[in-house]
Amino acid sequence: MTKRPDRIGIVAKGCDSRNIVTHIVENQIKREQLYIIGVPCHGMIDRSRILAALGDQEPTKVVVNDSEIVVTGPGLERKLDRKEYLQNNCATCIHRNPVVYDELVAEKVEEQKLDDRYADVKKIEAMSPDDKWAFFDKMLAPCIRCYACRNACPLCYCPTCFVDEARPQWVGKSIDPTDVRTFHFLRAYHCAGRCTDCGACERACPVNIPVRLLTKKLNKDVEDLYGFEPGMVPDVRPPLDVYRPDDPGGFIK
Repeated sequence: MTKRPDRIGIVAKGCDSRNIVTHIVENQIKREQLYIIGVPCHGMIDRSRILAALGDQEPTKVVVNDSEIVVTGPGLERKLDRKEYLQNNCATCIHRNPVVYDELVAEKVEEQKLDDRYADVKKIEAMSPDDKWAFFDKMLAPCIRCYACRNACPLCYCPTCFVDEARPQWVGKSIDPTDVRTFHFLRAYHCAGRCTDCGACERACPVNIPVRLLTKKLNKDVEDLYGFEPGMVPDVRPPLDVYRPDDPGGFIK
C-alpha cells in the first residue's frame, strides 16, 4: 500500500489492521484513502504443519471448526486438535480483532488470555552469553540470504534496503556467518517498536528459520520499557521515533 495515491479497499484481520495502522503512523498512506473490511480471527491454520503430520497421505478436504480440524481424503479421515496446528504467531496473538475498520463482517471474537506470550524469549534471555551465541549460530546457519523474510515483511518498504547499498556498503553479500548475523540482527532492529508479530517473515522463510524470535525480543523490550504495542492507535508515534525532555538519559552521562 505504501505511497499509493488511489483509494483502496482492503480486508484485514487483527494483525493486518495493525500493519495498516503502522503504515498510517509512518505516513505511507492516509487513513481516508482506505476502506477497511475488518475480519475477526480465531487464528490461521498452519497448512505445512498439517501436511507434515499426514506424511504420504493426500488430503482432499479440510474442515476447521472451533476445536478441531477434520482432514479427509482417499482412505483418510483424521481429526486434529486445532490449537496444535495454528501458525506460530497466531498461537500467541492477543489482538485477534481488527483495531481499525470501516465495516466488520462478523461479531468480535474473544481475545486470547495467555499466561506468558514471551516465554520463548525469556528462555533465551536466561542463557549464558556463550549459550546465546551458540543458539543463534545454530538458528541462523541454514540461511541462504534469499531475503524472503524482508520481502514478505509489511514494514520493509525502504526504496533501497541496507543490504543492497553499495556506497557505503553496510554488509557483505555472502553467506559468511558474520554477514548473515548482521543482516538478521539489523533487520530486526529496524522493526523495533514497529513489528506487529504478523508472522509473515517466518512463513516466507524457505528453510524454516524462526526469525520471529528476534523481533519478539524487541517487542518485549519496547513493551517493558515504554508500555507500547505497535499498530494499536493511528495517531501515536512509536517510542523510538519521538523525543521527550523527560526521557531517561542516564546512558549518556
